[in-house]
Amino acid sequence: MRKILVLSVSAGAGHVRAAQALVAAAAGLPDVEVVHCDVLDFVPAAFRKLYAEFYLDLVGRHPHLWAYLYDKADRAPREAWFSRMRRAVERLNTRALHEEVARQGADAIVCTHFLPAELLARRIAHGEAVPPVWVQVTDYDVHRLWVQPGMRGYLVAGDETAFRLRELLPDTPRIAVTGIPVLPPFAQRHDRAACAAELGIDPQRTTVLVMTGGAGIGSGAAMVERLLAIDGDFQIVALAGRNEALLAAYHRLAAAQPQRLWPLGFTTTVERVMACADIAVTKPGGLSISECLAVGLPMVLIAPIPGQEERNASHLLEQGAALLALDATALEYRIRRLLADPALRAGLRQRCLAIRRPAAARQSLDQVLDADVAR
Repeated sequence: MRKILVLSVSAGAGHVRAAQALVAAAAGLPDVEVVHCDVLDFVPAAFRKLYAEFYLDLVGRHPHLWAYLYDKADRAPREAWFSRMRRAVERLNTRALHEEVARQGADAIVCTHFLPAELLARRIAHGEAVPPVWVQVTDYDVHRLWVQPGMRGYLVAGDETAFRLRELLPDTPRIAVTGIPVLPPFAQRHDRAACAAELGIDPQRTTVLVMTGGAGIGSGAAMVERLLAIDGDFQIVALAGRNEALLAAYHRLAAAQPQRLWPLGFTTTVERVMACADIAVTKPGGLSISECLAVGLPMVLIAPIPGQEERNASHLLEQGAALLALDATALEYRIRRLLADPALRAGLRQRCLAIRRPAAARQSLDQVLDADVAR
């Protein structure tokens, strides 16, 4: 039995979803156990708040400041004073994590966030016994924070990410282009009529799936209300997740426009909702867009977070798999275009299917296991 420990950080949902995908992909592998741990479960509450809540507040309320810090950290030398200070704080607050890593006794470790990779790189540099460490990059570009010495290898989204890594790493470890891991249901085909029946919507009507609260371009309710004002025989499924206030606002809009808007709270079967949709309105997080690509769902990208999400958006635009709307007016215009032009929707869908990597999680595990055998 070979054991792989996957370490994520719940600063945003994407890193955790990638880790869960790796665990799920191991279900059919004989003699392989994959265990997932969230690093923030092994740190004091104050550090957890700093790493998770502060990050989300910063990107939501002060995106320009985040853009500055993102760029600064990407260019700064590793020994800059603020980098040394950050690493000292991390070291003081993550002792329990190192104890858990030792307790797990894994044969290899995969990090879906740069924090555990950096912490383990420090132990490797000090000559401590650490299993081979792999880094699963969860965006379509790579920030310098992900680049750590002593890693066994990197698992990346695409060829350009691999090319950039080879320039950043003086002693290039194994770099494998696997894609970004998504859960197995996103790799499966789902019957549109059956999925539509579960939601209570008409499978024959064009369906727009809104998967964002509208951060960066006004409230989600105002955005959906504007889309509802567009003439045409289409319907909207608005996903509010765990945001009860947003869900209530969607229900108020739905009461005024029955048969056009279907509000939806938290769901564990997003892939079945996507199977009913023709267009997705989403922020370009690495996992969100990888899931849309896996099911062949054309995207209109909105309000990218400066840095990683902007680079994700650029990748999809270059590949012809999405459109970008930087404000509410642009969003309405692009939705009108897509509703009026089925050929445009079909072209975007074909590009999504051409560049998707639905088996990324299994391919990542294969890379780690093959290297483990070769050692």
